[in-house]
Order: sequence, then structure tokens, then C-alpha cells
Amino acid sequence: MAWQWLKVTGLAAVAAVAALGSTPARAESPAALLEALTAPVVPGEVSFVQFPSPNLASPGSPLTIQGKLTVPRHGHRKLPAVLILHGSAGVDARGDFYESALNAAGIATLQIDMWQARGVTTAAQRPTAPVLTYPDAFSALQFLAQQPRIDGSRVGVLGFSWGGLVSMGTAERLYAGQFGGGRTFKAHVAHYPVCYAWNNAALAGAMHTTPAQYGVQWLNLTGAPVLLQVGSLDDYDKGSGPCEALARAANAGHGGIVSVNAYPGATHGWDRLMVPMTVTDPFADLGSYFRTGVLPTVHFKPDVEQAYQARGRVVRFFARHL
Repeated sequence: MAWQWLKVTGLAAVAAVAALGSTPARAESPAALLEALTAPVVPGEVSFVQFPSPNLASPGSPLTIQGKLTVPRHGHRKLPAVLILHGSAGVDARGDFYESALNAAGIATLQIDMWQARGVTTAAQRPTAPVLTYPDAFSALQFLAQQPRIDGSRVGVLGFSWGGLVSMGTAERLYAGQFGGGRTFKAHVAHYPVCYAWNNAALAGAMHTTPAQYGVQWLNLTGAPVLLQVGSLDDYDKGSGPCEALARAANAGHGGIVSVNAYPGATHGWDRLMVPMTVTDPFADLGSYFRTGVLPTVHFKPDVEQAYQARGRVVRFFARHL
């Protein structure tokens, strides 16, 4: 299938607002002020795109992945880009939250919907293994490399929860070799990516498979820098310990390329600035369900201050490494 896109453009209101600021407020009518403040401000060229991705669950029936590509207006030079990957609940406010800051820093973004192509409408219907969605990320990387305004050698990936698993998986040489076609990401950020699951033979065994086949092998990394961010009250990992242990193990053989930021008092999805929610997930509580048969609870509580701190670290990380 050929790449397809629909471009959406608009005029920024920056000049109008600046003009208001350069004259006394009393000279402007309420109607003029309202018009300036509500004029559309488009961060750049916004395109709603689609591209093919292999369907590992049904070989021979490729998926059509849809997404939103935003390319800031920064002259004629090619820009770095970040692929943004949602969590189990699907596309939500987190993507736009990080997208806006990355775009302001001159970094293009591509948010994709991994669930729409698979007919997934609830978290309970998500794919049975993380590896099934790894081709989506590498297909997005190939798509970005073909965009005239994007520098295909400077693409990073940011993921939340399930998307964090995908971001980490794409940093493993095994999966880059299977699905990347010679392409790799230049930098990876994974937010609360269920760190205890990686290289966990017992957990993979409960799925009647191996860590490599399930998509949680993390032994031979591509060498790109990886940033893990997790809350101290995360109900999957029961804190930051599993991510810190995983980083130490990876850094022992890869020269310190993995870093961890832990946020005190933050739950899973603390940067999801939406109303709090509580869900159940068999993979929470260090996988206790597979021993007890009792579904653990996962709390999502927004933390505005630490969400903005996390966003700032993400932008600085990508600005430094892309």
C-alpha cells in the first residue's frame, strides 16, 4: 500500500496577540481581544496519515495504522521526530501533552493508534503479547524516514505503559533485527513500562512462551540511550525498584545508556492529566495474579506538578540525543 496523507493547515494568531500586547489595553475592544485570543494557532503542518504494518497475529493480512503527524515550521531544514505510543486504554491526553512541548522545541511528532487497526475498543481486548505491536513502531519509523521534512536518522520513540513496552522492545537488537529492516531508533523513552516483566522467564512461562517470543527480552541493546520514568507508587512494579534493577543489569554490558527517573508518591500514569481512574490488570502487583488468581488493582492519579517535570525531562532528553 502506498503512503497516504491528508494535510491540514491554518494561520497562527501569534502576530495578532503580539500586536495587542504592543498597544494599551484600553485601545482594544472586548470583541477584538476575544477574536485574537481565540484565533486558531496551529503548531505546524498537521497531517492525518496511514501506513501499512505487518500483522503477526494474521500473517498475510497487513494492518493499516493511522496517526497524526505534526511537523513544526522551522525553515527548510529537516527535523528530528518522536513517535508517540499510547497505553492499554488507547490514545488519550498524554499524547497531546507531550506532543505540544516537543513541537515547541522544534521536534516533529507522530502519534499512532495501535488499537484502531486491530478493532480493539477496551483494554481487555489488547493483543496477547507486546511483540505483536513491535512491527507498528518500526513501520512508523520507515514512514517517518520517507517524509521530506523529517531526518530519518534522528527519530526517537516515547511510550506510555503498553507503549512503554514497545519503546523498550525497539531498543533490543533481537526485535530490531526481526522487524526493523536495518533501521533503529536513535533514543527511547518508556514511562512505567512494567519493568519486572523484562527477562522474566516465569512470567513468560505463564503465557506458555519465552521472554524472547513474548517480547520481553532485553539483553542485547542497540546502543541508543534509554530513559525510564516511573512512579514510586506504581501498582505494576510496586515502585521503582524493578526499573532500577533492570537499568543496572543493562548498563553493566552497555556502558551506562539506561537512566531512570523515579517520581515520589506518583502512581501509574501520573502524567495522564485526566480524571483519576482505577482498573484491574493481571500483570499488576508483580504478576501476583498468576500465583493467586486474584486480579490486582491499578490506580491512575494525576500529579500535575510531576507531570510537567516529566514532560520537561522528556523534551530535554530528546533535544540532547536527536
